[in-house]
Formats: sequence, C-alpha cells, structure tokens
Amino acid sequence: MLNNKFKKMKRIVFVFMLSFLLSEVDAQQVVITGTVKNVNGEALAGANVVLKESFKGTSTNSKGEFTLSKVSPQTYTFIISYVGYNPIEETIDLDKIKKINFVLTPSEILSEEVIITATRVKENDPVSFTNISNNEIKENNFGQDIAYLISGTPSIVSTSDAGTGIGYTNFRIRGTDMNRINITVNGIPLNDSESHGVFWVNMPDFLSSVDNIQIQRGVGTSTNGAASFGATLNLQTKTFNRDPYADISSFAGSYNSFRNSISFGTGLINNHFTFDGRLSKITSDGFIDRASSDLNSFYLSGAYLTSKSLLKFNIISGKEITYQAWNGVPKVRLQNDYEGMQRYLDHWLIDEEEYDNLINSNSRTYNLYTYENETDNYNQNHYQLFFSYEFNKNLHLNTAAHYTPGKGYYEQYKKDKDLNDYNLNDLILSSDTITSTDLVQQKWLDNQFYGFVFSLDYLRNNLNLTLGGGWNQYLGNHFGEIIWAQYASNGNMRYRWYDNYGNKSDLNIYTKAKYVFFNKLNSFIDLQIRRIGYTINGIDDDLRDITQEHYFLFFNPKAGVNFQVSDIQSIYATFGIANREPNRSNYTDALPGNEPVHETLYNYELGYNMYYSKLYFSGNLYYMNYKNQLVLTGEINDVGSPIMTNVDKSYRLGLELSLGFKPINKLNIDLNATLSKNKIKNFTEYIDNWDNWETGEQTVRELGETDISFSPNIIANSTIEFEIFRNFTIGLISKFVGKQFIDNTSNNTKMLDSYFVNDLKLSYSLFFSGIKELSFNIKINNILNHEYESNAWVYSYIYENTEYTMDGYFPQAGTNIIAGINLKF
Repeated sequence: MLNNKFKKMKRIVFVFMLSFLLSEVDAQQVVITGTVKNVNGEALAGANVVLKESFKGTSTNSKGEFTLSKVSPQTYTFIISYVGYNPIEETIDLDKIKKINFVLTPSEILSEEVIITATRVKENDPVSFTNISNNEIKENNFGQDIAYLISGTPSIVSTSDAGTGIGYTNFRIRGTDMNRINITVNGIPLNDSESHGVFWVNMPDFLSSVDNIQIQRGVGTSTNGAASFGATLNLQTKTFNRDPYADISSFAGSYNSFRNSISFGTGLINNHFTFDGRLSKITSDGFIDRASSDLNSFYLSGAYLTSKSLLKFNIISGKEITYQAWNGVPKVRLQNDYEGMQRYLDHWLIDEEEYDNLINSNSRTYNLYTYENETDNYNQNHYQLFFSYEFNKNLHLNTAAHYTPGKGYYEQYKKDKDLNDYNLNDLILSSDTITSTDLVQQKWLDNQFYGFVFSLDYLRNNLNLTLGGGWNQYLGNHFGEIIWAQYASNGNMRYRWYDNYGNKSDLNIYTKAKYVFFNKLNSFIDLQIRRIGYTINGIDDDLRDITQEHYFLFFNPKAGVNFQVSDIQSIYATFGIANREPNRSNYTDALPGNEPVHETLYNYELGYNMYYSKLYFSGNLYYMNYKNQLVLTGEINDVGSPIMTNVDKSYRLGLELSLGFKPINKLNIDLNATLSKNKIKNFTEYIDNWDNWETGEQTVRELGETDISFSPNIIANSTIEFEIFRNFTIGLISKFVGKQFIDNTSNNTKMLDSYFVNDLKLSYSLFFSGIKELSFNIKINNILNHEYESNAWVYSYIYENTEYTMDGYFPQAGTNIIAGINLKF
C-alpha cells in the first residue's frame, strides 16, 4: 500500500515539475516564419532549418516556407542546408526580426550527403532514431570503442571484455545484441556475413574518422547487409574539408592506456581534388589480468568532386593483437567462495597450476589464461569506391563497390588434449601408450567480402522516391593448425586438423516512397526483397562434417505516418516486418535433422515529439513480437556444444522517454530512460546430467513465461554539461542499468545485478594565432568506484543429484582516468 502511494506521489511530482517547466518555457515566446529559396526565387522544399543554440529545427514545405513557434526572443544562429546547395549560418536577433527569408546558392561540388541518403531517416520520418553529430563525436572520443560513445543514447547497454572499453567490446539495443543489429559504413555492410557480428577491435580508433552516426531503433528502414532485427547503426566517414588541416591527438590513462593519432587533410585542390588521412595507435594493459591490447590503424581517402558528380575512394585498415579475456571471472572467485573454488578444481580445472592462478588472483581481475601468447591476431582492410551523380536537382544516383579482405588467428595453449580429438594416432611406446598431449593451437579465419550497393533518389515537392539495393559475396576459410605439441604423433609442422569453407551471397532490392499530405502528414512505405544463399563445406574443429546449404527469400515491408500536430508537436506510428536467417554457429552446432529456421520480427512503434527552443521531450512506445526467435535453452549437440533453439513466441514491450532542457545558455541537461518487459512465452530448459553421462540424457524443465536474457527492465541515462567559463566545460554522465538475467530461466542466481555508474568529463580549449585550437580533455570514469559486471555466461549441470553452475562474469574497471591533448592546425 505504501509502495503504491509512493509511486503515485512520484508521478504527481513529475507531472507538476514538467508542467512548471512548460509554463516557464512558454512565457514570452515568439513565432518565427520565413522561406528558403534558390537564387532564381524557386522554393526549396525539404530544406533543413536549425536554431543552433536550441532544440528547435524544422524543414520547409512544398512552397519553401517554414514556421518556428515557441521560440525565446534572443539572438540565434540559423543553420540552413539543402542537398546540392551551400549551407549557410546566419546570426539573427529575434527581438527585432520575426520573418526571415534565406537564399541558398548552388554548390560548386556535389555534397557527400548523397552517399548515405538512401539508408538514413529524417526528422519527420516515423522512426525512433538518434543522430550523433561530428562535434559530439569529437567531444566524447577518448579512445574507447563506439560501444561506449553511443552508450548514453536510449536503450543501449555496453560491455567490455577487458573492462576498459578498449579491445573486445559489445553493446545491445533494447536487449538486442550486435548479431541482430544492422551496421553499415557509408551504406556498405559491416556485419560479418557468417557470424552476423561486428568486431570493433578490428577497426581501432575508427571514431576519429567518423563524421556522424545515426541509430535507428526497431526495424527501421531498409538498408544493405545483415537483417535489421531490432536496430540499425549507420556511420558516415569524414566528409571533405574545403581548407587544409592537421590534427594531433595524444591521450594517456589508467592501466597503461595510450592513444596517439595524427589526422590531416589537403583541403580542396584546384576546386576538385581532396585527400584526407589518419594514423593511430592504441595500447592498453586492460583492467583484467593480462588483457592487453596493441592496436594499429590508418584511414586514407581521396575524392574528385564536381558540381554534378563525386568520385571517392576510402581505405580503412586495422591490425589488432589482443590478449584473450573471453572467459570472464567465475562467481565463486568474485565472492571469494573458497569452497566453490575447490569445486572448480574438482569439476573443471586441469591441474593445481590453474587452481593456484584462481585462488591467488585478484577477485575482480582474474583471467583463466596464463600462456604468454594466448592472443587474438587479426588484420582487416576495407576498400570502398563511390560514384555519385546528380542528373538534376531532383534526381541523384549513388553507387559503391567494396572489397574487405581479412586474415587472422587466435592462439591457445591446451593441456592434456586427446590425440584422437585432433585426428592424430595414439603414440605407442615400448612400455606405454600415449593418448594425450599438451599442445599449442591456432584457429584461423581467412576471408573476403565484396560487392556493390546503389540507390537512385528522386525528390520533388512533396514526393521522395528511392530505389536501392545491393549484391554482396562472402568467402571464408576456417582452419586450425597445431604449431607445437609435446607428442606430435603422426602430425607435422603446422598440422591442420580441420578445414572448412563458407560461401554466402546476399542480394537485396528495396523501394521507398515518402509523401507529404497537406504539409502536415508525412507518410512512407518501404518494401524490400532479400535473397540469401549460404553453403558450408568441410570438417569442423570437433571433426564433424558440417557440409550443408541453405537458401532464403525474404519480404520485409514497412510503413508509417508522422502527423505534425503543430509547429512544436508531432506524433507518429510505424509497422515493419524483418526476417533474419540463422548464423553459422546456429547451423554448425545444430543437431542432425533439427536445423534452426529463420526468425521473424513484427515491430510496432508509436511516438510523440515536442520541441520548444529550450526544451524537448519525446516518447516512443514499442512492441517487438518475435516468431521463432533463436535463444539458448541449455540444449547441447552430440559433441557437447550448446545450441540455439527456435522458440515459438517471445516479445519485447517498452517505453522510451527522452527529455532535454537548456535553462540557461551555459547549461545543457539530457535525460532518457527505457522501461521494458521482455518475455519468452513458453520456455523449456535443458540441463546436462552428468549422472547420465554415458547416455547423454538431459534433465528437462518446463518453466512457462520467462525473461529474455540480457534485457533489463530499466535503462536510464543522464548528461549534465555546464560551461563554467568561456571554453571550459564540465560534464557529469550517469547511467543506471537494471538487473539482467544471464540465461532465459529467470533464475535469480543467474543474474547481473543492477548498477549505477557516474563519469566526470572536463574540457578546456585555447586559441592562438597560427593554431586553430589547443584543447585539454580529461575523463574520470566510474568516479564513485562502483563494483559491477556488465556481461556474463553460465552453464548448468547436475552431478551426484546436485545442480551446479560454471560461469564467467565480466567485471568493469573501478575509478580510472584518461586525459589528453588535441592540437589542431
């Protein structure tokens, strides 16, 4: 009873505070009207109009007209932009002027915006999305991966194997992992074709070459590559600078972390040519024992631009050497449970040496691996070639070809491995037979990914039509080699015990139509057909023949409307269907005759947006209904590997809320929260029963409705930034993540606790003659030194009629600091 009253009181207080804010904001507001035309006096429909010092922004109607109401009467910088025209910034005092007419001149060169237009959404589209600008990227780029830069946006949870945001990182959006998130760079697919994953460690310091990011939550709009099965992340690399520049950046921080980067650009040469580049190196010892990273990368871009065309070539190269921290820390080690650690020795660990490592390590930084070269090594290069052409101001063509070769391995020291597991013969000596050996193995991947994408965009008055698509081909060779063995048996140097090939083609075509009715109702329909062919040939690392082939033909429709209730308010609704094929491991681990089927997502979104000059609010209600979602159930295959199983019915229901407020010019407050319910309707758990080891029979439990793993019911973010004095800013970044189950059983013993983490950021800039900017940046992460884990895995088993678990949790670093200097010429 008291709890209900408290909840009711909180709602009343919230409504009162919001009403007070709105009444304060509403006082002394003015209405601004105007037009955007070209030099011939022709209206530019769809031109962007943004007030730099506020949350306000709009686009022009079919007559080139715009209206901005509820604007505080002060001086603003208006930013006006339209594809094919030079953008302008103009400072205007709204105390004196209430009607403004802007004139845009045709650009002498074609804007690079056309490269990503087809896969992006705009302000009035009925999609839940977040844009991250180039300035926001620069201000928050401290050498950590993209997962940490975007973690303050709605519904995102980020994690790091090494605990610092450097090395292997991951993120989820609405509980959806990266294997189900469509990720593109300049409209070109980034997801690995077989695993569907994205490995940011292969692209070190890539953020330093990214111009802007768009995150679409839900199914989003049609794009290229992997299925958008819950979210889309679209990145655009650096666009050209008209003037030459050079940037030098150097950061140093806790755990012996360093990031050094040099960027340069020639500016526009002879009104047509431009070249840009970057060279970076990142090293870190990591928070987890021995979880070091040695990362190198470069970026090179060249372009030829005219008023009608653009020809551009990008090279994105990355090389990583990362010590493995993939196993996590067992809960018994985290809790200093010495009885439990003894059980680990009895049930799991190979010998006393591994046990000594377990009990003598720090409870939060333990790493199972001790072999000096237990590393992951990979080199990947992305080659991208773009050609864009403007037939006229209404019709644009964009094409791109790409090629990505990658090659690497991870090395492991293995103790007492059966020779038969490597297809090696037992070694017969005069007085004994050797059946096992210590060895060092390398598991290799040598792959190529290539293809092309295109889009044809037509925009005239209230109509926008897009035809796009692409074809992509993947070839991957998976193989394993033994590079040393105590007993080599019939093996030889670099003996290869398994070898298999993956071949996958992906063809998609889509059409999008947007139309604005009565300058109020924005409607869209988006239809995509996607065809996939996937074959696997050869022997896997457990010596099973995994030869198979699969073909899919998917139809992915989306439709929605956005109604402009007033100049400051809009509502939208959208519905979309997405289909996703199983990934490589879903197939290779499946039981014979029990192959997984494709998953289908039915996505519903209903949203509301409100923008004042000093305040914005948005709310989005989503319902994601899955058919045949693939989840871990505990079921294993005939060699003991876990398999993912289709569950008939599951869903995610949530509410995303965002609030931004600028009470004074020097203070920015951004808040967002996600409240959600994530359920599997009828879940069956399978548990290994070691007492039935010979038969392989598992214990089966019908659990009914359970929570989907790694899907917290509450995620909340807060960013408060204050400019103490000119060019000196301090920011407090806070994040709360509710409890998460680490499997699908809703068992409280298999759970990540909720956590609340706060970071502090300080930046100061100086300007000198001959130097564009000298900036000092400091970020103190986890300032309250909160102990928490952001990811985990678990395996359950029964032994002597008692249930046990083997698990691995991933602790994140306590209070740590990174500081750096940026010098711009």
